[in-house]
Amino acid sequence: MLRSLQGRLAAALVAGLAVLSLAAAAASFYVLRHEVDRMSDSALQETAQRLLPLAIIDIVGRDADGDSSHRIAAVRPHDELLTYAVRDDRGRLLLRSHDADISIFPSDLKAGFTSTPSHRIYAEPGLQGTISLMIAEPLATRRHAVIEAALAVARVLILFLPVGLCGIWLIVRTGLRPIRRFCGNIAARGQNDLTSLEKKELPTEVAPIADAVNDLMARLDRALAAERSFTANSAHELRTPIAAALAQTQRLMAEMPSAAMRERAQNVESALHTLSRVSERLMQLAKAENGRVLGDVPQDLRPILELVVEDFRRVVSAKPIQLDLPDQPVPSWIDPDAFAIVVRNLVENALKHGAHGQPVRIALSVTGTLSVRNHGPVLPDDELERLTKPFERGATAAKGSGLGLAIVEAIVRGAGSVLTLRSPAPGWRDGLQVTIDGLPLASAKPKRERAGPA
Repeated sequence: MLRSLQGRLAAALVAGLAVLSLAAAAASFYVLRHEVDRMSDSALQETAQRLLPLAIIDIVGRDADGDSSHRIAAVRPHDELLTYAVRDDRGRLLLRSHDADISIFPSDLKAGFTSTPSHRIYAEPGLQGTISLMIAEPLATRRHAVIEAALAVARVLILFLPVGLCGIWLIVRTGLRPIRRFCGNIAARGQNDLTSLEKKELPTEVAPIADAVNDLMARLDRALAAERSFTANSAHELRTPIAAALAQTQRLMAEMPSAAMRERAQNVESALHTLSRVSERLMQLAKAENGRVLGDVPQDLRPILELVVEDFRRVVSAKPIQLDLPDQPVPSWIDPDAFAIVVRNLVENALKHGAHGQPVRIALSVTGTLSVRNHGPVLPDDELERLTKPFERGATAAKGSGLGLAIVEAIVRGAGSVLTLRSPAPGWRDGLQVTIDGLPLASAKPKRERAGPA
């Protein structure tokens, strides 16, 4: 399963941010609780030390017949956060705040801090230990303060996390932009463009990949150049010796004394003609695969098509050719020679393999679609797929090299068009239709591809 590097980095950073945020929240909660306890204990101690002298003055100045458990009256009704009580050394209650619950103050309480299940209590002795002031704070108050502080921190984190997530996504996306641009440059390359890729903006970690890709492209360019050069040069060098052999064979046929010997010479001549056609097709294939199928200026395809068809009409009479051309020009960037090679191969195949006496129909549209159809046997799909491969031929007795449709397919692919074979032809019960869709028209200049060496 494909996984996005951007997604993986973003997910990892988000997970790390979430874990760190939770750890920070837990640490903050621990620190807050400790600080709240420390500050509350300090407030209890400070309050007790300030109240003790006042309580002593009140107790000492009290009338001897007064109530020994005097309760301080409230100024106005309110809930006390801190309550206190004063006991003597025998445990008798001498004084308490107006809302104090005496049951929360143990009689045997020692000086200092003490915690009960519900309260935090601080005891401060006075008058040489004869009396003791005890002040209590509910633990629920501390817990509430800690929870409030923790919620305040959590609110900040909740607001921060979405911003952090968006920031991480933007940072990762921005950081990977050179890599996406590098991938886009590779995807935008034409099939014959093997020039080196720019890597100046790539991160240091990715630069070795660009170096490896450039090295691979350079080696592939050299291999393809050597193959094309060998094919083209071989076909070109064969022309002269084949022409000389043909001339010698034809002269030999004229000098042969017997019919049997002339028949053998004719067989040699036929083989040499076949070899000449194969070498010519190899040159066409080399040119097609070389990627040089686009011209410098757009040319109207109609005159080219008419010229090629007229050449066939001069030598072919048994199978008429029907040509359907639009009234307006069809300017295209495809090289005129390459287009002529395409038309010549398609028409030749249609004439050679079509039904005897049946016409070959050729049509060109203003939208850049060329179709050639002929009557004949219906071809299965697997055979149609093989026909565009070099040296592949269908089940036919007609002579041929098996390179015609391979040449057409190479030129069509180099022009950025699409070659389609259908059998039976649309609207017919038999036959074959070859269609080329998307010829590069002048209205949309195609992207240039670097041509390799011939």
